[in-house]
Amino acid sequence: MINNQEQFLALVDENPESIYCYHDLHNVEEQSTFFKHSHKKGQLMYVEGGTIQVEANKKTFFVPGNHYVWIPAGEIHGIYSNSKTVLMRTLYIPIKEDEKDYYSTMGVYPATDLLLQLLLHTKDWRGDIEESNRKLYPIVQAIKVLLPDFSKTPINFTIPKVKDQKLKEITQFLDDNLDQNIMLSDLAQRFDINERSLHRLFKKDTNISFIKFFTIIRMYKAIDYLSQKKYSISEIASKVGYSSIPTFSNTFYKVIGKRPSDYQRGAEILK
Repeated sequence: MINNQEQFLALVDENPESIYCYHDLHNVEEQSTFFKHSHKKGQLMYVEGGTIQVEANKKTFFVPGNHYVWIPAGEIHGIYSNSKTVLMRTLYIPIKEDEKDYYSTMGVYPATDLLLQLLLHTKDWRGDIEESNRKLYPIVQAIKVLLPDFSKTPINFTIPKVKDQKLKEITQFLDDNLDQNIMLSDLAQRFDINERSLHRLFKKDTNISFIKFFTIIRMYKAIDYLSQKKYSISEIASKVGYSSIPTFSNTFYKVIGKRPSDYQRGAEILK
């Protein structure tokens, strides 16, 4: 990702009429971070490899490979990734006042074939693309115009943002031990809290149960492993705490809407 965040954001908004194009295709050896910020243009970010998380609206939006996130203009957000390889293709798009109704909702979506083909044309472009550029501008403008049609069915890849400090410690422990069969009673004993109180804390702070929370973060980690294409389905199941492949596959399907094998076969079209 960009080393000097402030300078990069200044470049993005320097020309208010241009569509700013940037592709981050570098391998990273440690966590990538784009700290909380906003920009005057809307942001289309397609994730071609690895996975990213976008924090905004008191939620964490999880964006796996072959999906994109739309971030409205002015939305305060942070971008994070633990994947060793993160491939992102980004367009920063100016949104006029009378267009805001069409481009005001943040969400994560599967990439359509048409969007991928349009993005394919931008893969070597960098910086401002202005209307005077008769070769490049029609491509990126087409992406903007078609975006509302591409974005009709958002995927519910979100995790509620944890606010309680004790619960932050607990959820970090869960994240570090996804391969373990952890029960609510185990957590209560480890963190010296009444089991019923811990159950209520999960519901109050995240609006979902402990079991659902733990299942979601396990499945999101499974997507991360799948996108790396280094592990078999059985290895991934074990890494996220499932001894039964059918149980893992069924749970993955319920949360994500696809079988793990279908996800693993997904091609990185823009490589």
